[in-house]
Amino acid sequence: MEFHKDLDARGLNCPLPILKAKKALAEMASGEILRVTATDPGSVRDFQAFARQTGNVLVGQSENNKEFTFFMKRK
Repeated sequence: MEFHKDLDARGLNCPLPILKAKKALAEMASGEILRVTATDPGSVRDFQAFARQTGNVLVGQSENNKEFTFFMKRK
């Protein structure tokens, strides 16, 4: 998937991946895509809840070798 900004949150535990994603999204234009890579298993649930609460759209997510990748579209 194409993205405009990349955020490496590997090795960070809750709530840091969400906080860093929130900051990165705030610096982006509406409609742009942020890719986040995380290793915290709780981030799957966290990013789904974050999308519901903020209006940003979780347009994709995947897991590979205990690394989670999320694509968030800025509202």
